[in-house]
Amino acid sequence: MTIPATLGFRANARAVLVLGLPLIGSHMAQFGLHVTDTIMLGWYGVIDLAAGALGATMFFAFFTFGAGYANAVMPMVATSAAAGEETEVRRATRMGMWLSLAYAAVVLPFFLFAAPILLALGQEPEVSALGGAYLAIVGFGLGPALLVMVLKSYLAALGRTQVVLWVTVSAVFVNIGLNWILIFGNLGAPEMGARGAALASVFVQLFTLGVMLAYAVWLPALRRYELMVRFWRPDWQALRQVNALGLPIGLAMLAETGLFAASAVMMGWLGAHPLAAHSIALEITAMFFMVHMGLSNAATVLVGRARGRRDIDGLRAAARASLILSMGVALATMLVYFTLGELMVGAFLAPDNPERAVIVPLGVTLLWVAALFQLADGGQAMAMGLLRGIQDTRMPMVIAAISYWLIGIPVSYALAFIAGFDGVGLWVVLVGGVPLPRRVGAGRRHGQPRSWMRIMLPAGSRIAQSRTP
Repeated sequence: MTIPATLGFRANARAVLVLGLPLIGSHMAQFGLHVTDTIMLGWYGVIDLAAGALGATMFFAFFTFGAGYANAVMPMVATSAAAGEETEVRRATRMGMWLSLAYAAVVLPFFLFAAPILLALGQEPEVSALGGAYLAIVGFGLGPALLVMVLKSYLAALGRTQVVLWVTVSAVFVNIGLNWILIFGNLGAPEMGARGAALASVFVQLFTLGVMLAYAVWLPALRRYELMVRFWRPDWQALRQVNALGLPIGLAMLAETGLFAASAVMMGWLGAHPLAAHSIALEITAMFFMVHMGLSNAATVLVGRARGRRDIDGLRAAARASLILSMGVALATMLVYFTLGELMVGAFLAPDNPERAVIVPLGVTLLWVAALFQLADGGQAMAMGLLRGIQDTRMPMVIAAISYWLIGIPVSYALAFIAGFDGVGLWVVLVGGVPLPRRVGAGRRHGQPRSWMRIMLPAGSRIAQSRTP
């Protein structure tokens, strides 16, 4: 295959944005599903809100781990498609779907019997019972949700990011409508509270899966991949490849999710006001982080394509453009946090809320802490995306486990409770310690006699090497 001429920075930046902007919108819309559930359950009742929030947290932990297979599919499909290996595109995607379904089936019993587990973890009996009922319903949506993630990765890797955006946005409006019906008992439906939110989530996942699958199967330009032809037939070699790449990604993502969950628990030890400020600041920073996530996904695809073409210069140029764009976003985010922090935090509280005077300053302080580490935080996201693009996932997993759990949580506790920095101490580690994988990952890229880009490409694609005769 002829290697294309290396594009300049503007062309590479444009390519990143063409792929990245729809993915940014998709990530924000996906985040919007969580936000709308939280708001509407808050309107319904405190107990249902607590149960729904608890159940959603548990669901997200399982979802995050399982989504590792979807994240593995993205670089594998991008690399294979660029190399003209249509069969490998199909093999990787189908086995990603297989692994997602198998994982969902294995963990389903936890969802069905979650109530006594929540009670054993020290939750209030009423919240445990309702949270268990929520999980018993939403657990059936895990499989469809993971299949949706695999299809999103498949379509994004093939450059079909617009459909990913519009389907996800549509899902937000479907979710709002179903929540209005099922939570509050409108249009003759029973009033179900948190159970209604769970049922709405399952319906939304099935709706999204149906639209995504129909698009992937019936679009003329995608029919050549024959995605669902003989879907029932196992491909053990491709399955092992997807598992080898996806399992470390899932474990790394779970480690990061666990750090944020632990930080919420420790912030709760400081009191209700610090916990409320933490929750608000985390919602704001998570929304802005979706921009880096979209750019990171775009970088994964572009680097994967360059790897498939064996285009070293193109790979390096795409990586450079992605990192520069992420730095620009980080600087803009810093400015927003420093100048509009009070406005953003205050938007989460009613103007006449008597606790506003305490919570808002705490939340603004946490945003200022987050602002100081934006460059490192964005760089961490991009480093992970670039490493996934060249299918290097094991070392990032080890780095994440060490930095998040062996370093992050103990240091958070020490700064907050021993040194007396309270919530600020927790956030210094949360947003300043989290980027440690980026710094170690940078060493992985540059600490060798030659850069990782020069090392990886001559070795060739793992998929190509394992091609079925």
